Amino acid sequence: MSPRSVDVYAVPMVMWVGALQFDLLLGDVHSLKEKRSLVRPLIAEVRRRFELSVAEVDHLGLHRRASIGVAAVSPDRAHLVEVLEAVEQLVAYRPEVELLSVRRMLRSADD
Repeated sequence: MSPRSVDVYAVPMVMWVGALQFDLLLGDVHSLKEKRSLVRPLIAEVRRRFELSVAEVDHLGLHRRASIGVAAVSPDRAHLVEVLEAVEQLVAYRPEVELLSVRRMLRSADD
């Protein structure tokens, strides 16, 4: 090993992975096209504001329900929790959707 190289195995590295799954009831929606017009802007806003991975993950064929998944990775657990809480607040306060439930997952590389 040269004097300039660093042994990455000598430094303990911690990685945190966090995810949220939102179960949403959509308001006055009568078609999948109307559903898309509500869900796409919400997904885009979460991506834009927080630079996270976001996707519609369930209830794809139901026009009044949506399930949106959000995922993030961070070396700092506190920061990850803070970001996920901010995303949850953003979704919860959207007037066009009713938040039915949120599932939260936090894991470290040691879990």
